[in-house]
Amino acid sequence: MQVFVTGGTGHSGPYVISDLIAAGHEVTALARSDTAAAQAATLGAKVRRGNLEDLDGLKEAAAASDGVIHLGHRQDLLPTGGINAVAAAELEIMLAYGEALAGSGKPLVVSGSVGSPGWEGLGRPATEEDPPLPGGDPYKHTLRVRNIVETTVIGLAEKGIRSSIVRIPEIMHSATDNAGFLVLLIRLAKEKGVVGYPGDGANRWGAVHARDLATVFRLALEKGEGGRSWHAIAEVAIPYRQIADAIASRLNLPAVPIPEDVLMLPGYFGFLANLVTLDTPTSNTITRRVLGWEPTQPGLFADLDSGHYFPAD
Repeated sequence: MQVFVTGGTGHSGPYVISDLIAAGHEVTALARSDTAAAQAATLGAKVRRGNLEDLDGLKEAAAASDGVIHLGHRQDLLPTGGINAVAAAELEIMLAYGEALAGSGKPLVVSGSVGSPGWEGLGRPATEEDPPLPGGDPYKHTLRVRNIVETTVIGLAEKGIRSSIVRIPEIMHSATDNAGFLVLLIRLAKEKGVVGYPGDGANRWGAVHARDLATVFRLALEKGEGGRSWHAIAEVAIPYRQIADAIASRLNLPAVPIPEDVLMLPGYFGFLANLVTLDTPTSNTITRRVLGWEPTQPGLFADLDSGHYFPAD
């Protein structure tokens, strides 16, 4: 297949491009800079110069492809408009893809999030069949905008597009991770001299190696049904306390609870406060069964042991 990929030079992008090419697909990667173009070319992809602001260009590239994997986001909007502005721009991009691919039966695979508001009230692990749900508090309100994007992608299946969402957990880890939540938590611990965890630390996060994540995107592209969500989550319910303890032991720092009544105050977690309290146990049973996905890469704690997250000073 001729696959058009956006976000090909982010954390997950190079793994997705490499996995696609190894499976025999030809990849055209969107690149907005000379540096990104060179990186994509090194991976073996063709390069299309452009950016996510050019909706006509995205429609043209999508129509010329046999399928689209969309990983990119308008991160440039974060400083002025926050996540709502990023999600609003994302919605416009999805609608543009809808125009370009309507009636074609081509796959459109878009990155999503396990942090969907409302999951915490399910009383069970969220499955691939659970839709994005509306939330209540201010952080979840911003996620509600993101949920509209995911709902729109799923709805494009009604227009004859094999559209689907790949939900990504809170932690995506690899030897090339330099800006994910794990990196932020390690940096925060070094600054504070302790590793904090919310309350009793019993809330649960998911994790996946970036290489295993890439395989889910490829499998969804190759054989995933339209109107579906997939869970690219290898470890589906890691207690946050275990993550904090793992970081603490490797930094030789104490792990300490941050009381719930001070979590939202200026202090240890700062803008991460709403994130670290998320409790998002999930299931990946449907993804494994339908797509035949079997994670093969090191788990979170094995990857922490490999040393790249804790380089010697």
